[in-house]
Amino acid sequence: MRIDYHEHAEITRPMRVLSEAATAGTLEPALLELVKVRASQLNGCAHCLEMHTKDARAMGESDDRLHLVAAWREAPVFSERERAALLWCEELTLITEREVPDELYGEVRVLFSEDEMWRLTLAVVVINSWNRLAIAFRAPVGEYVSRAVATSTTP
Repeated sequence: MRIDYHEHAEITRPMRVLSEAATAGTLEPALLELVKVRASQLNGCAHCLEMHTKDARAMGESDDRLHLVAAWREAPVFSERERAALLWCEELTLITEREVPDELYGEVRVLFSEDEMWRLTLAVVVINSWNRLAIAFRAPVGEYVSRAVATSTTP
């Protein structure tokens, strides 16, 4: 690792506060993990992929669904709400390639309250930021042990 950003709590504290804010509402923890996996796939962040797939598994997510996150549009295993969150995640993660259309916002907003939209958007912003830190500083892969707790089983 180039720089171990975990050793700089005073610098990473704001990121952790944002992470906590994103997860403090009513959004399903499993949905948030799927979003973190998808953003990490798009950004090519192996460290975060390892972390969030392990956390999702610890929370009860199936390997089958995790394997299908990259092709979620073709996979019928995701709920309408999960699909909307994954689409929102992709649009925000790839925002430099295109704008986020009003129609998409409207479609997603139907499935999420205003508070949930804020928290979902914040979750995407935060994971994209963590991805960039992990990639820039070459965070290790293969060492992560999940501390997540099973919440419920997903379909």
